[in-house]
Amino acid sequence: MATRSETEPARPAARLYLVAPPADDPSVLARDLDLALGEGDGTVAAALLRLPDAEEWALIRYVAAIAPALQRKGIAVLLDGHAELVARTGVDGAHLTGIAAFSAAVGSLKPERIAGAGGLATRHDAMLAAEGGADYVMFGEPASGAGDSESHRAGSHRPPFAAVVERIAWWAEVFQPPCVGHAESLDEAVALAAAGADFVALGSFVFTDSRGLPANIRAAAERLSASEAVK
Repeated sequence: MATRSETEPARPAARLYLVAPPADDPSVLARDLDLALGEGDGTVAAALLRLPDAEEWALIRYVAAIAPALQRKGIAVLLDGHAELVARTGVDGAHLTGIAAFSAAVGSLKPERIAGAGGLATRHDAMLAAEGGADYVMFGEPASGAGDSESHRAGSHRPPFAAVVERIAWWAEVFQPPCVGHAESLDEAVALAAAGADFVALGSFVFTDSRGLPANIRAAAERLSASEAVK
């Protein structure tokens, strides 16, 4: 696993990673994303599709309704799990939750596709994922269970935000593989970028907030740009 050296240049400004919740109608979600992302200016680097509970054929149709338009904008599309559907749907990779799930699926994805790792309960798990070829590690997603204790094990609750910031700062200082910080508010997005996250994942709030998806993505990009300018 590559580690950082003191002579390496500073990491570039954080980019956005959009986490799209399951939708009852994928065509509606596709329309909303298309409107929100415009022509694609590089602000949003990747989008993670969380899939509904459905038969495999329905999942393939679901992804087909959303992914191509995002990919045409230069946005990498990943599935939340479902590594077995990546090649069949033509998406760019999968996000795998937990070191066991990552280890089981990474061989089917690499080197052609992206293999991201989340749900990393300990620092050791994060290092194992990176050693196993993870293209990024994610900290702070609601189901990750990554806590401020090395003995904490994966659970259903999000770890304390201070622990997420600490984990990202540790990773950014020591390791070369990119890290993603999962934000549940605009303030969290700024804090995660300041801690050293290469990408900031925007959680469900950007879809549920009354200001609407386009305004929330724009606000997140502007906040990150402003915070970077004052460094």
